[in-house]
Amino acid sequence: MTKHPINQQTRDFLNEHHLYENDPIQQIQLQHRLALVDAFNLPKGGRILEIGCGQGDTTMAIAHAIGAKGSVTAFDPASRDYGAPFTLGQATDHILQSSLGGRITFHLETDFQDYDVTEPYDVAVLSHSSWYFKSADELLNLLKKIRRAAKRICFAEWDIAFTDITQRTHFCAASLLALYSQFIINDSNVQNLFHKTEIGQFLEQAGFEMEHGTTVDASFLPDGEWERDYANSIRTELEEAVPGMGPLLTSYYELMNEPESGIQSLNSFVLSAI
Repeated sequence: MTKHPINQQTRDFLNEHHLYENDPIQQIQLQHRLALVDAFNLPKGGRILEIGCGQGDTTMAIAHAIGAKGSVTAFDPASRDYGAPFTLGQATDHILQSSLGGRITFHLETDFQDYDVTEPYDVAVLSHSSWYFKSADELLNLLKKIRRAAKRICFAEWDIAFTDITQRTHFCAASLLALYSQFIINDSNVQNLFHKTEIGQFLEQAGFEMEHGTTVDASFLPDGEWERDYANSIRTELEEAVPGMGPLLTSYYELMNEPESGIQSLNSFVLSAI
């Protein structure tokens, strides 16, 4: 991956909060999350609910955007020791020790479906977390609960409708990993793929009214390369699990591994609904 320059917005964040100042990978991830949160148009001083916070990449950007008078309550069902190179526990503890810590409450190892909401949130955020869901019904049921808990929702995910041939590798890798998850139990971050049209339908079925949608550039992120490497690592296991799909798998792997001038990640789509 070609090194992508850090923009002024990200430099300002790093200078203000002193988070990941010596970690270029986290900085580039943060740059994308700041752009997503700009697209969310969150209210200053808002009370924000985040589902699927992971290591807190988007949580940091939300907390920064809403200011010192705002608050973020962030949930993730994964354990504190899940994740790499930093576990969820290590990453979230680091964030809580920063100047943003007073605005954030993390609930790790917690299923939001089991959480009792006593006061509505201004906005609910799901950012790059929908591919973790093992079924469409599971995601739809969560959105129905969020409808009762929040006045508005902002939803961001990888956009599988790639617009550049260099993004095809990421699409193929994600498709293979989603197929892998249908046949082999695993805890990877790709359990299902959802097209933005399908997400829009889910939001409407949950009782939301679509507000707007946009696309945020994510092509500079290293995720496409990471997913390709992981898809290659499970190839033999996948082929043994679904021998009847050999020609299909071979076709996808050949497309995924074709020499390219570079590998770009998929972009992100953002949907907002009230």
